[in-house]
Amino acid sequence: MNLGNFFAELKRRNVYKVAVAYAIVGWLLVQIATQVFPFLEIPNWVVRLIIALVAIGFPVALIIAWAFEATPEGIKRTAIADAMPAAGQKKHAWIYIVVIGAAISVALFLLGRYTVGNRTVAAAPNELSAKSIAVLPFDNLSEEKGNAFFAEGIQDEILTRLAKVADLKVISRTSTQRFKAVPSDLREIAKQLGVMNILEGSVQKSNDQVRINVQLINAITDAHLWAESYDRRLTDLFTVESEVAKTIADTLRAKLTGSELSAMSIRPTQDPVAQDLYVQGRHFLALRRDDNLPRAIEFFHQAIAHDPNYAAAYAGLSEALILLPRYTGAYPSETRPQSRVAVLKALELNPNLAEAHNALAKIAMDYDVDLEEATREFKRAIELNPNYAGAHHWFSGTLESQGEFAEAIAQSKLGTELDRPDLWVRTPLSGSEGSLRKSARNRPGVFLRALALRRDVAGKR
Repeated sequence: MNLGNFFAELKRRNVYKVAVAYAIVGWLLVQIATQVFPFLEIPNWVVRLIIALVAIGFPVALIIAWAFEATPEGIKRTAIADAMPAAGQKKHAWIYIVVIGAAISVALFLLGRYTVGNRTVAAAPNELSAKSIAVLPFDNLSEEKGNAFFAEGIQDEILTRLAKVADLKVISRTSTQRFKAVPSDLREIAKQLGVMNILEGSVQKSNDQVRINVQLINAITDAHLWAESYDRRLTDLFTVESEVAKTIADTLRAKLTGSELSAMSIRPTQDPVAQDLYVQGRHFLALRRDDNLPRAIEFFHQAIAHDPNYAAAYAGLSEALILLPRYTGAYPSETRPQSRVAVLKALELNPNLAEAHNALAKIAMDYDVDLEEATREFKRAIELNPNYAGAHHWFSGTLESQGEFAEAIAQSKLGTELDRPDLWVRTPLSGSEGSLRKSARNRPGVFLRALALRRDVAGKR
């Protein structure tokens, strides 16, 4: 076939016009899918499907343009259309389609670049989200004051379940612990924590019976949104905690995915004693210094002894062992293998445990100097628990080590918004936002050089 005749035939059959028009309209559809669908909370798989269909449809459109022709009498095969008498057709109508499609595509592209991409920046920092909440420490009304950890555990479980909902902003427990006393000014507390809603509660335990009172308050308007009392047996405690968390999410009109709903219903352990020991372990883990980490490790070991399948206890043990050398002078060569064994056991028992992925990421970062694995595991931890302040802070350090200062600053700010007072979660590489900006400006290569040196040292151990 003569190549010149072939291209002339392509032009005569309007294949060129169809290709250009299809490219413009296809680009328009992709822009709509990528820029508009996220606002409508349409799943990402729908976006990917549209992109795939647009790509697959391109050669199909060209084949149809070659084989068929649009006529006043409808779509006809090209051979039949050629034999028909010529009609006064609008030869350049397709140009208008291309121009309009191109204009809309450019408008959507600019919208995505300068509006959607900066939506977190554009949001006024002093505006409180209607879906933000802080769970204040529950009052222990039990006669035995030793049940304080029991009340703390109920608060922690409700908060943990809420934190798994991406549509909610949930302040960490370490930020709310300073409000253990009965709060006198909820509006001021909400202002300090950067939330609109406050959950208060009390717990009274007697033998195997427990009474839980909770009330959800809009701290800005002082409106009581919801309140409930529960009288249950200890064996029903996890059901109550899950029910409270779901009710709060519904009251705040948070959108729950199927996986989030399932995660909120998971029972971490069947053993109430193991749960109480785990809560005490988390308490001393948060304190960090002096003899608190060894005490945390002991409580985690006891929790595991009561329930060998308690994944969260293994994850807590791993995190405590990771931090032990920094705060006590323990040898990393001794704690490193133990922390790795513990976190792998946690993931074996529960692959969707955010705390375990966070600990594994820290091991990859600090011990293995494997930035790729650390990044992957931190992202997985944050995906499972979007309100995980510690993961955001530690991930900031990993990003900074790779010279990704803008994203490191963003992660650090997220962590600070969720957990303002707990500076202990910041690693030496993820200090204040100001230090991150200073590093980005003045020392863009220092972290990569330090990391290379650290890799050399690690290889010689």
